[in-house]
Amino acid sequence: MSALIFCVGTVLGYVLYLLMKSVKRPANFPPGPDFMPWVGNTIQLRKEARASGGQHLVFEKWSKEYNSNILGLKLGNEYVVVALSYPLVHEVHLSEVYDARPDNFFLRLRTMGTRKGITCTDGQLWQEHRSFAMRQMRHVGYGRTEMEQYIEKEAGSLLSYIDELKEEPVWPGSFLAPSVLNVLWTLTAGRGIGRGDKRLQKLLELLNRRSKVFDICGGVLSQMPWLRYFAPNWTGYNLICQMNQEMHAFFLEAINEHRASITKENAESDLIYAYIREMNGRSDEAENSTFSETQLTMTILDFFIAGSQTTSNTTDLALMMLALNREVQQRVYDEINDNLEKSKIPLNLCNREYFPYTNALIMEVQRYFHITPVTGPRRALRNTTLGGYNIPKNTTVLIGLRTVHMDKAHWGDPECFRPERFIDADGKIFRDEYFMPFGQGRRRCLGDALARACLFSFLSKIVHRFRIELCEEDLPSVVLQPGITLTPKPYKVRFVQRS
Repeated sequence: MSALIFCVGTVLGYVLYLLMKSVKRPANFPPGPDFMPWVGNTIQLRKEARASGGQHLVFEKWSKEYNSNILGLKLGNEYVVVALSYPLVHEVHLSEVYDARPDNFFLRLRTMGTRKGITCTDGQLWQEHRSFAMRQMRHVGYGRTEMEQYIEKEAGSLLSYIDELKEEPVWPGSFLAPSVLNVLWTLTAGRGIGRGDKRLQKLLELLNRRSKVFDICGGVLSQMPWLRYFAPNWTGYNLICQMNQEMHAFFLEAINEHRASITKENAESDLIYAYIREMNGRSDEAENSTFSETQLTMTILDFFIAGSQTTSNTTDLALMMLALNREVQQRVYDEINDNLEKSKIPLNLCNREYFPYTNALIMEVQRYFHITPVTGPRRALRNTTLGGYNIPKNTTVLIGLRTVHMDKAHWGDPECFRPERFIDADGKIFRDEYFMPFGQGRRRCLGDALARACLFSFLSKIVHRFRIELCEEDLPSVVLQPGITLTPKPYKVRFVQRS
């Protein structure tokens, strides 16, 4: 009997120890709400995010409540720190101690159970493959004239598609994503994807659902992955598995086609050929090489996810703001028309500098809507400090871009949509250090050159040919839908041919 009592007492003591440990904050950890036993702040964050309209708004609320621009949380078993001011965000972006990514269930699930690709990796693998992928993408035209030619061609196809709408009310978000992906897929696989391709439509639908089900922390799948056994649909587990299966089949078809057709002449003509060439060249060291079919698939996935939503969503929001702000739309049109008619400057990507107000409009849309209000996640590679607080090794660090883009002390009137803020006294684009939609440093977004070029080409050509007019039904809302990225609610406009 005494032995039983001892065993029960030992078990209870151990459980009590674990409970106390689960609610204890690390020494000099950033301020934030108290940790709940076992789950930390997971339930509280999800509840308040649903009520307020997004995780980023909860972080801003807690920042005011605890009078701190840095928050310390615990989500499941992970310590999480959120940086919410320019100096802190700038330090996280540029300091090598925050170059790593978390290694959790959600990020591995995103890359089909592996820790491959570029976006969700770190260390030697990340450095080697980021360098290789960007070098090869530049070789086939990324950020250069070849890419601009692809974009100009796709912009022409986009105008033809809008022409076929015959001024019928339409939501731009329903047709923009394929235009961006066609450019990206041409660089990746050497050809575009037909707008009517049913596989493409299925993948875009899955990506859109994914962006709404999860948040930057990965949702409950990251903090409580065991829930997938009891609620696979509610947690989004089935959605991710379906998306992985569809994408893997789509990418594998292209990879196999390239394997069967590779020659010395085309071995560097697109990203897939370049990876296959590199894999073949390292066949003697296959066991130690990081170049594999899985790594190639995950790298394509990274580019696919990056290019499929943020650029098309930003274009969608820019068209919405042009419809809502007729004077801004008129000023963009006048700038384009004056350059074309009076100065005889062609409307192409080589001449972007001659269209400062159009560029300022794009920048203001990115600042005002900040469709990635919280970025990251990063992981602290060692014990360090941030803002005077201790950051334990392996802490997940989130970056609050919205708070930087809406900092009243810096911008003055951040709630006002005003493209002029990005134009200096000489009428040229003003480069504001607080403006960072693509991040900074070594982890800067891979697709920034593609995004900026697509945004300018698509928007300028649409405005030059069409007036964007509101419809009485399905009016736009500037309140976006929360998720991994913020997305506009469906609305409708008319594209009216200019005379």
